[in-house]
Amino acid sequence: MRRNHFLGKLEAEGKVELVEPSDDICESYAKKSADCLRSAKLLLRNGLYENSIGMSYYAMYDLLLALLFKTGIKCENHAGAILLLRLAFGEDELSETIAKAKQERIDKQYYVTTEKEEITKEIAEELFRAAEDFTLKLRVLLGKVDRESLEDARRKLAEIVGDESARIRERPKDPRRAAAKTTNNSTPASTTARA
Repeated sequence: MRRNHFLGKLEAEGKVELVEPSDDICESYAKKSADCLRSAKLLLRNGLYENSIGMSYYAMYDLLLALLFKTGIKCENHAGAILLLRLAFGEDELSETIAKAKQERIDKQYYVTTEKEEITKEIAEELFRAAEDFTLKLRVLLGKVDRESLEDARRKLAEIVGDESARIRERPKDPRRAAAKTTNNSTPASTTARA
């Protein structure tokens, strides 16, 4: 597998690393994902289309984090996590779906739009359907994670970041501390996880 310079840079910065696999953290992110999907539906029904787009994206992203923690990979970067879905898990289609959702979320969250409300509504509806499909497929993938696939994903990560010097080391840590480190930087957890 070819080395990926972006993921290698994230690894050097400590933003992607191997941690102890954790079913507890996986389940917590899976619950957050389900909550985001429900929120997206409620927002869509109430005409809050731009907000629905954001929640549809986070339904996907939180479930992706669940997959990463289930396999013992911590990634503190949205683009990096999406890239790992493609490179470490071979999920090109799902990676493309969440990448498009991420761009829509950024466009609607940070920029003022001149789109007609009907267009934004169409985008929100399409993204909600994509989030439903994505989360269903990713839950199936989560259900298939076994010891062999877990080790395969971890091995691929080491190859992707160019682990010649064994920079990525398994650190026997409490998995809750690994998750807390993900969210307990100088900013509140909600802003760190939602960058």
